Amino acid sequence: MASDNMQRSYSVIPCFIFVELVIMAGTVLLAYYFECTDTFGLHIQGFFCNDADLLKPYPGGEESSFIPPLILYCVVAAVPTGVIFVGEMSMFIMKSTREALLVQEKTLITGECCYLNPLIRRIIRFIGVFAFGLFATDIFVNAGQVVTGNLAPYFLSVCKPNYTGTECRFNHQFITNGNICTGHQGAVERARRSFPSKEASLSVYSAVYVTMYITSTIKTKSSRLAKPVLCLGTLCAAFLTGLNRVSEYRNHCSDVIAGFILGSSVALFLGICVVNNFKGVHTTPSKQKMEDYRGIPLMTFPRVESPLETLSAQNHSASMTEVT
Repeated sequence: MASDNMQRSYSVIPCFIFVELVIMAGTVLLAYYFECTDTFGLHIQGFFCNDADLLKPYPGGEESSFIPPLILYCVVAAVPTGVIFVGEMSMFIMKSTREALLVQEKTLITGECCYLNPLIRRIIRFIGVFAFGLFATDIFVNAGQVVTGNLAPYFLSVCKPNYTGTECRFNHQFITNGNICTGHQGAVERARRSFPSKEASLSVYSAVYVTMYITSTIKTKSSRLAKPVLCLGTLCAAFLTGLNRVSEYRNHCSDVIAGFILGSSVALFLGICVVNNFKGVHTTPSKQKMEDYRGIPLMTFPRVESPLETLSAQNHSASMTEVT
């Protein structure tokens, strides 16, 4: 391989091990504490007596949903990973695309014998950023649910409040007592984590991220509809996931809309600001920029004419006039 397609760097591996992996591990650990522990206390929000917005029938456990969360999480994580892996492999196999990738990103030499191929660098970068954003979105969602403690549409159906000893003779009476619920404690706690919708956030994050990848990297001149069909299909699937949450009375419309905004914002930020719209890194040495000016003729730069040259030119033109 030519030396023009190589670049030596001794900071990539240490930065990856001691910075990026540490940040990723901390993100995963924080998401674990939000999901599987009660380290962060849930805000107990009050409610009005017989609130019609909270009296929807209980739709059952999350596993009984039309789109079970376990299947949704697997699809959300696996589909973008597979699309990125297959897309990068296909583009690298194609000769024209491979030459363009080699121009954008050089083979990185991290030592005397360690070479990082542009294909491997791009796959690790895009999938790594996607995984980080997935856990970050989950953290934002859990933080919002813990801080707000917003009530699900079926809250009163699982809470089964005991109104004895409370002045709940009117529907506008506001109840702040968190111990008034007599229903199943797990279902009640789940009903207090409605805003924003986690399923809507994760699904739209995955859809927007893979859509940006498809539109920015996959170049198809023979088919005009392949990319729009893939992109609109993924976005439509995320949109239907949010509608399913509303139709089953598991989330309010505002919860789903907030989830859509949160997930799409994280995906757009990572796609535009972090991976630069999935474009390669252009490495242009500073020496080459300086050498570009050495070949330019001096006459192309602005020239200041001295007063002596102006005076001699006027005398020459006057002498020529006298001769004629």
